[in-house]
Amino acid sequence: MKQFFLKLFTWWNGQTFGTQLWTWRFGELVGQDGQGNRYYRTAGGKIDPVLNFERRWVIYNGLAEASRIPVEWHAWMHHTVDVPPTQDGYKPREWEKPHQPNLTGTALAYRPAGSTLASGRRPKATGDYQPWTPGS
Repeated sequence: MKQFFLKLFTWWNGQTFGTQLWTWRFGELVGQDGQGNRYYRTAGGKIDPVLNFERRWVIYNGLAEASRIPVEWHAWMHHTVDVPPTQDGYKPREWEKPHQPNLTGTALAYRPAGSTLASGRRPKATGDYQPWTPGS
């Protein structure tokens, strides 16, 4: 029963009941990435009459975070290329880095020196700062 309500009301942890129903009725599985995310399109590549292009979507394996879409699938999802990487024989280029999750809001987020959230103490003022005061 709990799983039913989670699918009905939460979108950030996998697919909702509505997305599952839509995918079952109108979707066609195109492929899966290394993280287990599954990519779909309108069955047969049919053009959506409202959008005037093929509808594409992803069902995340776990937390729904857009930065989890790897490089090879990003271009297909955003209609930059017409052929998905499963049919294209995609090979990563040497300058492409492996996927890293978005760490914003976590303990591993980047915090530059001087940030109030960084560990340690903020460096002392050097004396070159002159605060503004009204009327001066």
